[in-house]
Amino acid sequence: MNKIYRSIALLIISCFIRAETAAQFIDTCKDRVKTPLTIKWKRIGTIKPKTAKQISSSRITVGCETLDRDYTVWDNYKAYLLPLGVKKIRLQAGWAKCEKVPGLYDWKWLDEIIDYAVGNGLEPWLETSYGNPAYEGGGGTGLLNSLMTSEKAWSAWDRWVEALVTRYKSKVKEWEIWNEPDHPGQKISPETTATLNIRTASIIKKIQPEAKIAGLAFASNSNTEYLDRFLKVIAEEKKLHLFYWISYHAYTMRPEDAYSDNKVPGLRKVIEKYSKNILLRQGENGAPSTYIPGFALDKYYWTEYTQAKYNMRRLLGDLGHDIETSVFTIIDIYYDFGNPQTSVLNTKGLIQADVTKAAIRPKVAYYAIQNLASIFDNSLELITGSGFTTTSKESLSLYQYQHKKTKNHLVALWLDGKMATNSFETTPVSITLDNANFKNPVWVDLMTGNVYEIPSGRWTKTGSSIHFLDIPLYDSPVLITEKDILL
Repeated sequence: MNKIYRSIALLIISCFIRAETAAQFIDTCKDRVKTPLTIKWKRIGTIKPKTAKQISSSRITVGCETLDRDYTVWDNYKAYLLPLGVKKIRLQAGWAKCEKVPGLYDWKWLDEIIDYAVGNGLEPWLETSYGNPAYEGGGGTGLLNSLMTSEKAWSAWDRWVEALVTRYKSKVKEWEIWNEPDHPGQKISPETTATLNIRTASIIKKIQPEAKIAGLAFASNSNTEYLDRFLKVIAEEKKLHLFYWISYHAYTMRPEDAYSDNKVPGLRKVIEKYSKNILLRQGENGAPSTYIPGFALDKYYWTEYTQAKYNMRRLLGDLGHDIETSVFTIIDIYYDFGNPQTSVLNTKGLIQADVTKAAIRPKVAYYAIQNLASIFDNSLELITGSGFTTTSKESLSLYQYQHKKTKNHLVALWLDGKMATNSFETTPVSITLDNANFKNPVWVDLMTGNVYEIPSGRWTKTGSSIHFLDIPLYDSPVLITEKDILL
């Protein structure tokens, strides 16, 4: 019996790794995500995750926000970043944490983060906000009344940005200015925000001419008036060249609602009015895994399944609209306001945490994003203009890609008519793809990473079109892709 128990124990242990001693177990078994999904086709494999070091470049970011205010603890989750496979991390640089005494910078905490990230194949992008109460009129450290109000504080801000960029210019290539100036807690006018952005971006570019800067970082995805007034000032000052992106945070309960005409496409129209070069960037978005009483996407009974579905749908929707994208956030954030009655655990993390800020375990969404990130790197290019027809009576999202080297095709698709649900019941849908290139297509469930053989009778080729018969779809992304891309 002892030998049997030892064998079982060894089998269980072999399905996990420790990224390093500070991390909890990361499951590496092929069945690391359990769902009720039933697919009758032959399963032939599982997506093999890639680490950040194995991916040369991608357009996906994972949020590592609030370290500047100690709402999360870097050492508690850093070991999960490399195995996740997401290439970029977003950070708030934390002026108030770095300069607690005017004129004295303590970089130790930020050095450790930047050095670890770069040393492990991650690309950090830094946001220079918030304010610093060490100065009179220096503003605060969060969304409420954080902007500087005195000339002395503004001069200190200039010195802070100069010191920050000088220190990290060899390791950080992408920057952001100020978080959510249009948030109701800040109510900073677009004209003031534009002046702040120009002032800060000019300092960054003077020290690091090749820097890529995201302007605005506003909370809305539909406030075209705010964006227009913001860009009008920048255009009048002839400073549009300072900015590579306009970043936005767009939380919609159904992720695809972000792409309705008055939202993301509306933002693009405003940008194109002023510049043909500035791009959109989705800088912060993600669903919780539980009910939360406040913050974005609150007051809804989320689960780990609906969180994973939402996050994948949003990332793939952004990429399918040719937008660099981000998932918020790597770990649950405990907004510790010093009173347990008012403090809140925001469960948008890919890793479960508790009020001690300890990392408990990866959630389903962690493994789902791990699967997604291992495929959607910059080895794929989006195909635009190719059409498709379908028998589906439900709305669906469908985006086509091709591998840059092999020219093999990949299609990401899902039923998108409703918010993410806890159902795993599939609907058979027939689809005809124009100008498609498949020789040995397989069907992939992105949440579990399971790969299935598409039976020969379920797909046919006519000229440059390929017809797929009764492909199982549900409200979570699946792929039809060439087998060689995965296995």
